[in-house]
Amino acid sequence: MGTIDKKLLEILVCPVSKKSLKYDDNTNELICEESGLAYPIKDGIPVMLENEARKLSEEDIKDI
Repeated sequence: MGTIDKKLLEILVCPVSKKSLKYDDNTNELICEESGLAYPIKDGIPVMLENEARKLSEEDIKDI
């Protein structure tokens, strides 16, 4: 789908857990394993708001 700048990914953290994020190319989301949230990337811009994040299912977490 999309990509995210590696430098940006290095500095972004989950606003809930303050832990690092992983980019999921299949869903175009930034994933935080610690908080179990997936933050969407819209028009190339990460939406780092807890209320915009998708709660990861157990199946999603297994696939990480």
